[in-house]
Amino acid sequence: MTGLRGTGSDASAEGHDEDGPEGVRLQKVLSQAGVASRRNAEIMIAEGRVEVNGRLVTEQGRRVDPARDVIRVDGVRLPPPRRHAYYVFNKPRGVVCTMSDDEGRPCIADYLKRVAKLRLYHVGRLDTDTEGMLLLTNDGDFAQRMMHPSYELPKTYVAEVAGHVDRKIADRLKKGVQLEDGLIKADRVKVGLSTGGRTMVTVVLHSGRNRVVRRMFEHLGHPVRSLARVQIGPVRMGQLKSGELRELTRDELGALLDAVKL
Repeated sequence: MTGLRGTGSDASAEGHDEDGPEGVRLQKVLSQAGVASRRNAEIMIAEGRVEVNGRLVTEQGRRVDPARDVIRVDGVRLPPPRRHAYYVFNKPRGVVCTMSDDEGRPCIADYLKRVAKLRLYHVGRLDTDTEGMLLLTNDGDFAQRMMHPSYELPKTYVAEVAGHVDRKIADRLKKGVQLEDGLIKADRVKVGLSTGGRTMVTVVLHSGRNRVVRRMFEHLGHPVRSLARVQIGPVRMGQLKSGELRELTRDELGALLDAVKL
């Protein structure tokens, strides 16, 4: 991703060319992005629902650089035209979080054959026994920002743990657990159904430390029996089946770009 900066978008809309050295007309950009028809895009602009680089735009014919200018409609970021690919993958349990494995174990690449030409790689990791959401991309800048400690997004996990987990355990998770690599706190904890000597617990935390959820519960005497990551930042797994992938939606990608300041 390139940095964000102004592009001379205040130039007048003289002439009839939609594209030109001064940029592309804003209503055309909105139409091509699937926000609205060209005519409805003009209405949205007139109603004051569109911003460019943090400033409200109400004049028609405003020209922008869709690759660099930050465009928002009703406050929602419109990502630039995609030069790269961005996917959500539901990693099955037992799959190694690599693109190849010398031991012949199933790995991520085994599930990406239909998009192999895109040369995707995973953003972050999940341990072999953990299933759930991974982001895949071929955008190096995006991946680097997503994994940088300064931009750690909240991640939501659903764990089935041994024993009965009560409010006291949940409070301890939020106050902090001292592990061998330092203190770790959960942002939120929700205790669910407890039956048959097992409890379902939803945990939200920012940390990307290795096996951190498993280690937290192990430390408190409730070993994890199964674990799934179901959300990263604003992106939810939804109904995506195990082993399947889908492209990030326009709104999801826009929200992630905002979150990592790209």
